[in-house]
Amino acid sequence: MAFKLLYASSFLLLLLPIPTIAQTYPNISFGSSLSAQEDSSPWASPSGEFAFGFRKLSNDGFILAIWFDKIPEKTIVWSANGNNLAPKGSTVELNTFGQLVLNYASGEQTLISHDQSKDTGVAYAAMLDTGNFVLADQDSNNLWESFDQPTDTILPTQTLSIGSVLFAPYTATNYSKGRFQLTLESNGSVVLYTTNFPLDSTNFPYKRIEPITSNSVDADSAFQVIFNQSGSIYVTDSKGNIRTIVSDTTVSVQDFYHRATFDYDGVFRHYTYPKNNGSSVWSTLLFIPKNICWELKEETGGGACGFNSICKQDPKGPTTCECPKNYMFIDPNDERKGCKQNFLPQSCEEASPETDLFGFQAMLNTDWPNGDYEHFQPVTEEWCKQICLSDCFCAIAIYDGSRSDCWKKGIPLSNGRMDLSVGWTSLVKIRLGNSTRRPLAIPDAKTQRSSNLTLIGSVLMLIVTYLVVAIITYVVVSRSYSRKAKVSDLYPVINLKCFTYLELKLATSGFKEVLGRGAFATVYKGVLASDKGKLVAVKRLDTVVRENDWEFKAEVSAIGGTNHRNLVKLQGFCNEGQHRILVYEFMSNGSLAGFLFGGESRPSWYRRRDIALGTARGLSYLHGECSSQIIHCDIKPQNILLDDSFTARIADFGVAKLLKTDQTRTTTRFRGTKGYVAPEWYKSLPVTVKADVYSYGVLLLEIIFCRKNFEADAEDEDQMILADWAYNCYKQQKLHLLLQNDDDAIDDFKTVEKYVMISFWCIQEDPSMRPTMKIVTQMLEGIVEVSVPQNPSSLYAI
Repeated sequence: MAFKLLYASSFLLLLLPIPTIAQTYPNISFGSSLSAQEDSSPWASPSGEFAFGFRKLSNDGFILAIWFDKIPEKTIVWSANGNNLAPKGSTVELNTFGQLVLNYASGEQTLISHDQSKDTGVAYAAMLDTGNFVLADQDSNNLWESFDQPTDTILPTQTLSIGSVLFAPYTATNYSKGRFQLTLESNGSVVLYTTNFPLDSTNFPYKRIEPITSNSVDADSAFQVIFNQSGSIYVTDSKGNIRTIVSDTTVSVQDFYHRATFDYDGVFRHYTYPKNNGSSVWSTLLFIPKNICWELKEETGGGACGFNSICKQDPKGPTTCECPKNYMFIDPNDERKGCKQNFLPQSCEEASPETDLFGFQAMLNTDWPNGDYEHFQPVTEEWCKQICLSDCFCAIAIYDGSRSDCWKKGIPLSNGRMDLSVGWTSLVKIRLGNSTRRPLAIPDAKTQRSSNLTLIGSVLMLIVTYLVVAIITYVVVSRSYSRKAKVSDLYPVINLKCFTYLELKLATSGFKEVLGRGAFATVYKGVLASDKGKLVAVKRLDTVVRENDWEFKAEVSAIGGTNHRNLVKLQGFCNEGQHRILVYEFMSNGSLAGFLFGGESRPSWYRRRDIALGTARGLSYLHGECSSQIIHCDIKPQNILLDDSFTARIADFGVAKLLKTDQTRTTTRFRGTKGYVAPEWYKSLPVTVKADVYSYGVLLLEIIFCRKNFEADAEDEDQMILADWAYNCYKQQKLHLLLQNDDDAIDDFKTVEKYVMISFWCIQEDPSMRPTMKIVTQMLEGIVEVSVPQNPSSLYAI
């Protein structure tokens, strides 16, 4: 009854006609074009709320798109080339035939609009305030429009007809077609499907929004999904009858931007964003399905998060994917590719079942529906564990204590989910301790007694073989070290790929595009053809001298053995002949220096807070949580990189690797960058991890105030050194002088003041007065109280 009342109460509002607003749009004439450049101006709508043009994405390609242009996020609502990004220098043109054409810099050409070659009737193009880009005739009739070619988003005044498809993007920053699609079918149902990725064809329907059945359905009824100008979304038939209300809202389109987007996690969401509020974020009015982790159970396929993974519902945003204990993501940059075991699987050899080397990690409220291959009842939990241990194919045992049920599951696991409604326990089989090697099969006692002579002979043969192998190994290794060009020169590092020089030369187009330069190396952008076009940063040592050999070896050894979300990940290396090259994951949002100092306006205070905390956590890991202590020694904005989500990632271990990282201090010669180095470097005193704490203190001030630590052209001499100026303002309770035009920070002034106090503790002249990075992190998190700092007194040498 309540359902029918909802339709009745909404019916009149939904059928209100969409008013026609007389506006004069700036026409785009034949021959007009835009270029794929960082500073290229787009074609804007009259109000400036929407723009059409090129946007540079994280992987350094350009997408031809339409976006909201008056909000900081510049949210994309339509794109033309998500599957084939355009390189720099490409253009889009309205040609003399009235066609919209994308001209790639490589010479390739793609027709964006209609395919007629002559007499199209097109007179001009225009970007409308509705978010619709149109090609129109002299009478302003739309002959082609972006609204008819939707990608993942629909906007108010837009409609979807039968057969129209929305494709979810591949990831939040990759606009190629992803793993899900939404379509309006001939019976009026809106259906969400998984796809046979990477094909476009549908695989499994996981959510249907069915039409109401109170009205008869014409066999040839022309259903439409309508997103009306009041912000409501509904389905009508050919007679204009409302068949389904998808989203009914009272949020005004006059005061809020609206969009309905089929997100990369397979959820259809209706978003709103307050106009004239640059510090806000998109809010979710509705999401379908309510819990994709629960509703998506593919018959064939990995489910919402890929094979062997676990889906966790987040009502406030995209679902998150996790791996079970002792599993790891196949691709950390794409969690929906699933997880793999981070240990050697159990042996299936009868002589060595390895049952003593494996145990279980219990996970509550976790399940992988489907895929059971054996079921036992009634049994105890211990019996269930033992039957799984004795089966090398069993990866997980599910035990339901309420019914004494036991199920066995094997790899790969599908449809993983974590939900409070799951009442049983998942027992994940893991290898115990650090055991990664299988023991040799040991003969039973009877066999030993019958083959003593054979065993003695075998032992003698093994001894002789060992001596021969030892001599050969000594000769080979000696020659290898003398040549200094073998990969075996490197310290052993797990899970790193060894590239050939030719591979990396091809990946960088002959080391063409420079991302940055340092004292000992140049960093180039690369594309790995062997890894589906994955973008990487390729660091090539400039000279081949002994010091650089140490630089290279130690950087591989140092960062290759680390694993933390706030460190840049090393993907591999090349140690071939005279070539010393490191391959890192590509950081799409550049360096913290560009983020803080490269724009006209200050970046978000709340994002700066996250970056400050992330950097502190990364340093805390290096100092005390990784396998061997690492002193970075060159913490500065240029060495803090930002990934797709602006997470801080510490980079450039080129200085740290020269230190003896198994010690707590070093007496090595001066390293680092002036302005960030601790006083002990200048005094030739032993250097500890507290040197990094000092550098972090300087960096923290730069993050807080978006100002470089030293500015020679400052208006006032007292303002040249940021730490001096900040401390004077702090003592005089005038920190607001450093926060001009930073409303977000001023609104959070107590946190700003706390962060400033933490920075002063970090830059104390006496290293013993500085906190450890672990304490700094706890101060930032609010776990440890921050006391009033002493005067740092010794500020930096420039």
